[in-house]
Amino acid sequence: MKKTTFMDKYPVFSLTIDKSECKYETMQEVVEDLKAKIDAHPIAKFIALFDHYAHTKNINGEIAPEILDAKNIVFCFGAAIPNSKILAVRPRSIGLCETKDQFIVDFLEAPKEELHVLMETWAKSLAKA
Repeated sequence: MKKTTFMDKYPVFSLTIDKSECKYETMQEVVEDLKAKIDAHPIAKFIALFDHYAHTKNINGEIAPEILDAKNIVFCFGAAIPNSKILAVRPRSIGLCETKDQFIVDFLEAPKEELHVLMETWAKSLAKA
């Protein structure tokens, strides 16, 4: 995983997987794998799949030419609400992008280290062993 600071303030973790190194051939298979991991987790709750590519195309928005598909898996790990500020970092989202030769997984750093490590594990599990 590679950590970058997007727009000088957002800690984003990214993993690029060459399609030849991915367990899956299609975006749908990648989505199904991650959704299954969310559904199997004892506190995670799947919320939605947002087709970011279709949305942006429908509003005539700009899409980088190398991007073939882009989706967000929206879910929440929220087991407690200790204060109002925690709501600002929930729910979580894993961004999935498909190019001709790669799948790219991006997500913001999670406030709890153990859940951040779990999301890294989920992303890395998409690659062939």
